[in-house]
Amino acid sequence: MGSGQVTSWQGKNITVAGLGVSGISAARALAGLGASVTVVDGGDSEGHRAKAAELAGLGVSVRLGDAATLPEGTGLVVTSPGWQPDSPLFRAAAEAGVDVVGDVEIAWLLRDSRPDRKAAPWLAVTGTNGKTTTTQMLASILRAAGLKTAAVGNIGTPIIDVVLGDEEYDVLAVELSSYQLHWAPSVRAHSAAVLNLAPDHLDWHGSMEAYAADKGRIYEGNTVACVYNVADPATERLVEEADVEEGCRAIGFTLGAPGPSMLGVVDGILVDRAFVENRQRNAQELAEVADVNPPAPHNIANALAAAALARAFGVPPRAVRDGLRDFRPDAHRVARVDEVGGVVYVDDSKATNTHAAEASLAAFEPVVWIAGGLAKGATFDELVQKSGKRLRGAVLIGADRALIAEALARHAPEVPVVDLDRTDTGAMLAAVREAARLAEPGDTVLLAPACASMDMFANYNERGDAFADAVRELAAGSA
Repeated sequence: MGSGQVTSWQGKNITVAGLGVSGISAARALAGLGASVTVVDGGDSEGHRAKAAELAGLGVSVRLGDAATLPEGTGLVVTSPGWQPDSPLFRAAAEAGVDVVGDVEIAWLLRDSRPDRKAAPWLAVTGTNGKTTTTQMLASILRAAGLKTAAVGNIGTPIIDVVLGDEEYDVLAVELSSYQLHWAPSVRAHSAAVLNLAPDHLDWHGSMEAYAADKGRIYEGNTVACVYNVADPATERLVEEADVEEGCRAIGFTLGAPGPSMLGVVDGILVDRAFVENRQRNAQELAEVADVNPPAPHNIANALAAAALARAFGVPPRAVRDGLRDFRPDAHRVARVDEVGGVVYVDDSKATNTHAAEASLAAFEPVVWIAGGLAKGATFDELVQKSGKRLRGAVLIGADRALIAEALARHAPEVPVVDLDRTDTGAMLAAVREAARLAEPGDTVLLAPACASMDMFANYNERGDAFADAVRELAAGSA
């Protein structure tokens, strides 16, 4: 199924794996196109049953409590992104010769299904870190150029809903995770970017090589530009290995002065030497570093990647500047919470892996670092080796905090460490108070956990909210 369009969904027996947001979106869309849809989910809670009842009203069958057995007669399985590739359902599908694809693949196959309008091109973004921010920056730049756009995909809005919705778009800014790319063999973007590559989700992919290969799928069939990170040679190798359309160009972005066919930074100015006439000699000013919010190094890189994709789509320089000025980052992404006693408190709860935490730590010095949670198989030696010199101290929380403590003992033994052996609701307040005790005026207390949050919190948002609440309580107590 991977390379061709499905001309009709009428009567096709489709099994959708999972009752999450993307699964429900796919089930609704496919049922609306005349397919016979069955949703399977291993859960059987009151919430599951409520969702099942809602889908039943649309003619969708739902089987709860059994996510392993392939329904009889299934001709295609549509999976939610997080389902493991070796799930029993997928093994049964393989044995039966049934394809498994994701909701992004279905959206791509459906994009021409509206005869009343032209399908919007996709500008696609992936990477280990920064993809949500970059996608939102890209959408802001496109809007500043007067284009009708939406930020969709892994960013929260199911892309099927946008493709089949009533709104007509000029172009879509599409965030794609490695999970989504794994299950989307047919997607062919106008232009795409891989921001960076670092070990993450290796329990899902099985190896770093497999993870990188899935990320690299975003370049397949690109028509105008493959955007890569000059500082991360692995991203350029993915471009070199990709099968793209004739004339598609490799475009680099760098925090240094750019060479031809690159975007970069010169004297505090974001400049373009890729989408200009005579790029061997000329450069186009796009924006100032001060136009990027916040102007941390990793966020400037995000801005350059977004600008490269927008310029590949023909956006004028002024729109890049205006779009970056208009952009406001989401909560829990290097967000300044408050200043208490001359110490700045910054929430980067979204830094759920070592690569993200390293980028966050690089933006501040000296730092009292609050870290810990679920390591997801990560190691912390390289992070501490690179960032240890920035640390005034560290406060460790969560299930795998010992792994960080051991790395600090090996590579930064002079750094004072507070090990908080508690997971109750007051743990974050205790962590912030310990960090305040270690900090000196001029320091930054930074929540950049380098770990997932689910050992103590529902998600990284709840963890960041707990940090912000603790800082506000600290400020009230010192007023």
